[in-house]
Amino acid sequence: MAILIVVTGGTFDKEYNELDGRLFFKDTHVQEMLKLGRSMVPTEVRTLMLIDSLEMTDGERRAILDHCLKAPEDRIIVTHGTDTMEVTARVLGKAGLPKTIVLTGAMIPYKFGSSDGLFNLGSALAFVQTLPHGVYVAMNGQYFTWDNCRKNKATGVFEGKGEDSKQQEPQHQ
Repeated sequence: MAILIVVTGGTFDKEYNELDGRLFFKDTHVQEMLKLGRSMVPTEVRTLMLIDSLEMTDGERRAILDHCLKAPEDRIIVTHGTDTMEVTARVLGKAGLPKTIVLTGAMIPYKFGSSDGLFNLGSALAFVQTLPHGVYVAMNGQYFTWDNCRKNKATGVFEGKGEDSKQQEPQHQ
């Protein structure tokens, strides 16, 4: 069965308006990213919404949960804005669905050309195929469980939030 990719918006899919300098949504870039990354993994891409996660409501989070619940696929990736990704991960995690759900996003829009989105999407595809049922956040080549994840707003990276975190400082060579 194909992996379901549920698009909700976030920096992944933002466009830049050169006239007024604002970011906006037009359409998802996920299909283009999969093609560019030469992905051979069978996927089904569904756009549920295109919004900034700072504007996401509890009702929209319930819509994401409901979509995951009703989907026949048991391997699901949710593209999401990074500012409230852990909030949505908690909503999904507390539901205890018998599925593997991986949330991912980007700090830089895909259309900027220097985005981390392509790498994060590739990582999410690998993690969703290999991790056991549960809810995870995949960013910067790492994954975190839904109940041990936060975005460090000072460093702009995701990290474990408790002493139980097995994540280490990134090693650059």
